[in-house]
Amino acid sequence: MLTNARTKLIKSLKLKKNRKHEGLFVVEGEKNVLELLDSDFSIHSLYATGDFLDTHARVLNRREIESVACSKKQLTSISTFKSNEQALSVVKIKKNQQLKADDNEFALILDELKDPGNLGTIIRICDWYGINKIVASESTVDLYNPKVISASMGSFLRIQIYYCELFQFMQQNEGHYLGAYMKGSDVHSYSFGSGGYIVLGNESNGISESIAPFINQKISIPSYGSAESLNVGVAAAIILDNLKREH
Repeated sequence: MLTNARTKLIKSLKLKKNRKHEGLFVVEGEKNVLELLDSDFSIHSLYATGDFLDTHARVLNRREIESVACSKKQLTSISTFKSNEQALSVVKIKKNQQLKADDNEFALILDELKDPGNLGTIIRICDWYGINKIVASESTVDLYNPKVISASMGSFLRIQIYYCELFQFMQQNEGHYLGAYMKGSDVHSYSFGSGGYIVLGNESNGISESIAPFINQKISIPSYGSAESLNVGVAAAIILDNLKREH
């Protein structure tokens, strides 16, 4: 039964402070929840229509998930989606585990990205191009923000993200740091090498001055028109596409 207490908990998880306090976040929509069921995330509870619960009963029984039957109207009332006709799950947040790029591996570094849609898009792009690790500044938007989860289209389940103080991370981890700037080596002809980090800066201000000294090479996407800049998600896709063309 969808009680008032359950409803209050689910709605409270829209805010970062409540997600942090409870150690929980929300995944919404049939596609995302189905992918979640096949992931290594620990599921706290599931709210779904009777049809969804019946269709996927075998998977749900295998995971021993607490499931609550809801109407479509009830699901929409607790969802951030305008319409949620199948399922919503409350999920346990994973521990923030330290990671770094291995030899012959590329990872992304995100410096103070604020827009949840941009982060979700970048996670999805990384998943498409086989980039499995992202290191993000502590001030970068929360991975478990509902808009990030939605924009990632399930890719957040497959990409590792580590939040940390970037200055300390870069100081402690020697590596080849490639920074995306307005002026730098042309990504269409630049030789990326065998591994390292691609650093993407804040949507408005670019890469922070505090970590700029660690950048070994500035790279840029040449402009052929009059636009002042590119969306950071679009820039990430272009850079990773050129990286994979080389490899």
